[in-house]
Amino acid sequence: MSDKKAVILLSGGLDSATVVAMARAEGYACYSMSFDYGQRHRAELQAAERVARQLGVVEHKVIGLNLNGIGGSALTDSSIAVPETPGEGIPVTYVPARNTVFLSLALGWAEVLGARDIFIGVNAVDYSGYPDCRPEFVEAFERMANLATKAGVEGQGFAIRAPLQQMGKGEIIQTGMRLGVDYALTVSCYQADEDGRACGKCDSCRLRAAGFVAAGVPDATRYF
Repeated sequence: MSDKKAVILLSGGLDSATVVAMARAEGYACYSMSFDYGQRHRAELQAAERVARQLGVVEHKVIGLNLNGIGGSALTDSSIAVPETPGEGIPVTYVPARNTVFLSLALGWAEVLGARDIFIGVNAVDYSGYPDCRPEFVEAFERMANLATKAGVEGQGFAIRAPLQQMGKGEIIQTGMRLGVDYALTVSCYQADEDGRACGKCDSCRLRAAGFVAAGVPDATRYF
């Protein structure tokens, strides 16, 4: 096993699965972390476990949170409908502070493991416009990580790696295919059913479908 460790946020979707494969290809021993945070699309948690097994992560950890306790998002509040047509501005599927919380917990695990690299599959090209997917956010969190930790203060700094940041969905899929990702294992839909089948209408489904078209490969997504 490599002594070069990385903690990777693994949602069970297309992007994060690709990031695991990329980190593995760079020679990292991969430790993946998912969150049961009250999301309506909990089938992604089973998808994350499948991806972790397929890509040979060392340890896959699922952390329970209660982001539905504060609500404010269609993904954590069942009274807010998931949009099925494109809209303007930041969509209601944005979960307040989600990536900040997720990266903070990944940072804590990385410090315990002695890992110096944390990977996240955020993207600023083919994405829904969430503010916590932008390069500015990733850079700011990295600065904070090195101010707020014992490891950072002692000169063993952390790097927040976002290798998909400037890639389109088609390029992401082509990269993952080269690295052996089985996208049939992944779930991207915001309102997937218990079997992981997708609606084909939400923003995430539209981006995913367009990505497979751009990549020129068959779409392995199962729809209900």
